[in-house]
Amino acid sequence: MAGWLRPRELRGYERAASTAIALCAGAAVAAVLAILLFGANGERIVTLAAIYVVCAAGLMTFSGNTGIVSFGHAGFVGIGAYTSAILSMPAGMQKTVLPLLPPALAGWELPLPGALAAAAVAGGAVGFLTGIPIARLKGSAGSIASLGLLIIVYTVLSGARDFTRGNQTFYGVPRATTAELAVAVALAAIVVAAFFKESRTGLFARAQRDNEPAAVAVGIQPVAARLAAWTLSAAMCAVGGALLAHFLGAFSPRTFYFDLTFNLVAMVIFGGMSGVTGAVAGVVGITAILEVLRQFETGLAIGPITTPPILGIGSLGLGLGILAMLMLRPRGLTGGREAMVPLPRIVRGATVEPATAMVRAAVGLSVEALSKRYAGIVAVDGVTCRIEGARITGLIGPNGAGKTTLVNLITGHAAPTSGSIRLGDEPIGGAAPVAIARRGIARTFQNIRVFDSLSVLDNVAVAALATGASRRQAYAIAARELDNLDLGRLADESAGALAYGPRRRVEIARALAMRPSILMLDEPAAGMNPAETEDLRARLAVIAAARGVAVLLIDHDLPFVMGLSHDVLVLDRGRIIATGRPEEIQADPKVVEAYIGAPLGAVPIG
Repeated sequence: MAGWLRPRELRGYERAASTAIALCAGAAVAAVLAILLFGANGERIVTLAAIYVVCAAGLMTFSGNTGIVSFGHAGFVGIGAYTSAILSMPAGMQKTVLPLLPPALAGWELPLPGALAAAAVAGGAVGFLTGIPIARLKGSAGSIASLGLLIIVYTVLSGARDFTRGNQTFYGVPRATTAELAVAVALAAIVVAAFFKESRTGLFARAQRDNEPAAVAVGIQPVAARLAAWTLSAAMCAVGGALLAHFLGAFSPRTFYFDLTFNLVAMVIFGGMSGVTGAVAGVVGITAILEVLRQFETGLAIGPITTPPILGIGSLGLGLGILAMLMLRPRGLTGGREAMVPLPRIVRGATVEPATAMVRAAVGLSVEALSKRYAGIVAVDGVTCRIEGARITGLIGPNGAGKTTLVNLITGHAAPTSGSIRLGDEPIGGAAPVAIARRGIARTFQNIRVFDSLSVLDNVAVAALATGASRRQAYAIAARELDNLDLGRLADESAGALAYGPRRRVEIARALAMRPSILMLDEPAAGMNPAETEDLRARLAVIAAARGVAVLLIDHDLPFVMGLSHDVLVLDRGRIIATGRPEEIQADPKVVEAYIGAPLGAVPIG
């Protein structure tokens, strides 16, 4: 029986299959019942709702996975509608409706399946071209750009009279969209949306949605992920537009403007933008509300009582419904959860095979005269050091000494003002963070950066996927790294729901899943109790020795750093003031002076 299963029940594509089966079965049963119960009116409602499911699933594919609310997807619906209408219109009718249509587009008379395919191609092509600039934006900037796209598409459709009849009604379109066809395409759209969400690109899109700096640090290209989601969603909405065109038979550019935009956005927000189930539930909920309120717009007879027509009550009721949902359930009707059905145990893949050792060749990191200036402030001043493979190098210094800035320079999150950085013999100074991550330099952050909405297992697997590992191999690597840090029992929990200490270890496991040659840990023991700190110290020592990885370790806990490091660097006011073995550093008078004259170990430093 279908139900609301926790993510732990299924993983990856099994989770997508479970959601697709649950939603497709539920939608098919609901469609049959509606037609049987309400006859012709039920068939009309089912057809229109199925078309909206296609469009809402397309919008969710972009907005749900990237976190950017798009106001422009109604434009792709319009592109699909006009494309399919032009290519499927009977030649005789076309000469009357579009006498100035270019010969290359005239006389095709495609059957509806061919017109749907052409609409998908046209929508995807326009989506790709428009996505090149829009995918570079995020948050409200992306939303505003999508609204600008909607206005541009509307203006073009209104002005291209030879192709669209301008603002006049475009008529003569074969009304070939049946309830059976619309439902079949809607089920296909559900499957596509569900599997894209769990695909490699879908995971990358959701990771950058949750925390873009962390996504970049594991080698994910946020722009590429957003562009892929935008292109696919545009093609899906264009198919929905083709179905709508062949359902209506006549339409104008205004059909695909603000009213449709409002309805689509309302549907995904009402149901829950982050899930395919939310898109479907939103369509069902909003369609039901609109159908009820539409009765009041024309006047409703209830026994001896007849209500007068109330114009505009549909829009008013829809707006109030959305406001109520945002107040009572900000994550939508489904709360971001997916409907699932249990799958046979053999399909569930509850366990993963242990990964074979996959370690990059040991290589050292050299920093030469590295400096970083912010206006008049010198954050890093002429730092020269070397981090050797199979050794742990501690980096300590007072607050504001420039430790995290140094890590940001090495990992590409900040550009150096001067100096050089070499990984082995390869210069990497000033390279993009993604390029540096893919060369084998992994890091954690001073402020924890996990992908809150993803499971612990997916948090780590996404890093392995970004290195090019296969899906099966990535999850095996993730399971191994979680076991190495005693997180296996939490694999299916949401990372954002974990306590502070386990979230820190998830970050470390994610960095290790990249198979780094250089691992930079920025305060990995911060917030941990003594027992957790000692456990982490022992595990890091084993990991560094077994894999030959070079570790740069920053932390406030002096015994933790001194007990784990082979070498220690001391940074003060952006400069290296001492280097050496831990015992040498603790006896260095310059280091003692840097820490308020107190003996090292008497005060915490970091």
